Amino acid sequence: MSQLEPLIADLALILICAGVMTLLFKSLKQPIVLGYIVAGFLASPNMSYMPSVTDMHGIHVWSEIGVIFLLFSLGLEFSFKKILKMGAAPIIAALSIIICMMYVGACTGELFGWSHMDCIYLGGMLAMSSTTIIFKAFDDMGLRQKRFASLVLSVLIIEDILAIVLMVMLSTLAVSKEFEGTQMLNSILQLGLYLVLWFTVGLYFIPMILRKLKSLMNDETLLITALALCFGMVVAASAAGFSAAFGAFVMGSILAETIEAERIEHLVAPVKNLFGAIFFVSVGMMVDVNLIVEYIVPIVSIIAAVMLGQIILSTCGFLLSGQSLKTSMQCSFSMTQIGEFAFILATLGTSLGVTSDFLYPIVVAVSVFTTFTTPYMIRLAEPTYNLVSRVLPAKWIAKLERNANENEEKAPDELKQTYKACLKRYFVTIIISSVIILAIMTLMYYYGEPLIASVVPTEWVRPVTGLVALVLCAPFLWMLLRSGGDSPKIDKLWESGPSYRIRITAYALLRIFITVVFLSSFVDYAMPWSNWFGMFALLAILMLIYFSSALKKQSNRITRNFTENLSAREKIEKQK
Repeated sequence: MSQLEPLIADLALILICAGVMTLLFKSLKQPIVLGYIVAGFLASPNMSYMPSVTDMHGIHVWSEIGVIFLLFSLGLEFSFKKILKMGAAPIIAALSIIICMMYVGACTGELFGWSHMDCIYLGGMLAMSSTTIIFKAFDDMGLRQKRFASLVLSVLIIEDILAIVLMVMLSTLAVSKEFEGTQMLNSILQLGLYLVLWFTVGLYFIPMILRKLKSLMNDETLLITALALCFGMVVAASAAGFSAAFGAFVMGSILAETIEAERIEHLVAPVKNLFGAIFFVSVGMMVDVNLIVEYIVPIVSIIAAVMLGQIILSTCGFLLSGQSLKTSMQCSFSMTQIGEFAFILATLGTSLGVTSDFLYPIVVAVSVFTTFTTPYMIRLAEPTYNLVSRVLPAKWIAKLERNANENEEKAPDELKQTYKACLKRYFVTIIISSVIILAIMTLMYYYGEPLIASVVPTEWVRPVTGLVALVLCAPFLWMLLRSGGDSPKIDKLWESGPSYRIRITAYALLRIFITVVFLSSFVDYAMPWSNWFGMFALLAILMLIYFSSALKKQSNRITRNFTENLSAREKIEKQK
């Protein structure tokens, strides 16, 4: 009789426990994720009265794959355009909540004398509410169409994005073992460059590839292609020094803008459910009853910090974003829990060896309790508002309501809107063009130069490398220098008066300055001996790029293709 591999036996045990618990929790109308955690506790070595898993390393690997699929699926539900259309209110509210709750979490850890790193990670875990739990609660309670529910879900999207940033920052902090402002700023800058580069390049090429191969894309080939892109980005992100989960999220967000997004999301869902279940079961395996009993006081304290902190601080955050008191309280009462990202951050801290062993089961216990109370807290929001409105002075309530109404009804000036649209386009063009130029230069200087050195004489290596890099960058240099500068909107602003003329001139000079900086680096790299000749070469190249009709056509074609890819899904949705 053949010997069954331990990992297969462990998988059988996990799925059996998960299947039984999910059916039980479904019948009790409780979140299934809690069933997975209970299943993990039952199958863990901590439960001596039941069969338990034997290959914890294998389960850990599978749980990491689960995190990749969870973040990939989250990216598929995400849209950069939706974020831009939300306006400032959700962003202000999300930033306020995250900063305040991180401070509350860190202070709570300090009260118990925990290590500095434990406090920082605890703050990060408490800062993120559970998208899955809140979405499910709104669905079950028939609140999805309510205005406050839409606002909460918008804030949760922002929180999910900031959670990715937080993961990268905490990973960097774990490696350096200390907080260094310069190093952290450098990490955030690298993260921003990575996001802009891969989103721009991915959104330009991937939809085009999917369109050309559409006749070959049945469900099977599309699923494999999507997963290949996902794991390819995971490898690329890891090579760049970021987490695997971050790479999965980036590729998911790129595919979310394609016309195949909904189909990919549907195909990936069963795979995500399987590996996601293994991840949450592995979370349950970390629960140690003895540790929970030992740390019952910190657990109760953290639960109080989460619920009171979210109620008070989130209400203030939503009020700051211009919402009425009633809407703010409905939103804040909906967010009184921690969820998926708390587990992911806890896993990150454990895998990096920077958090204490007791932190993981404490966070799981807090999450379980706050998840159970979520529906009741949502129902409690309106009665609490009625009570508060009777206690607070009437003029305070009237002031808050008036501020909210003014924010909703305020009609923007048409000329200011035109100016804001042009300013936004300028800065998007500058950022995207600069990032792509930097990426091309980096690739050519680090990887292209050795290849060129193998085929040309030594003295010609740098000039040839610089020339090839310049040719590849030329369309983006034209875009940086001139894109959008001769549009009807700019003409309208120019004719409106000297105030806008000064601003337009300032932006044009800024673009020229950035272009000259890039061209100077090309000339200095290719002709370090050039002196005055280099100055003439720089001016000649600048004029050539500025007046080149071929570069104009090429840049416009790139911009048009990118814009069409970005709006393709939206056009199809409007046609339905």
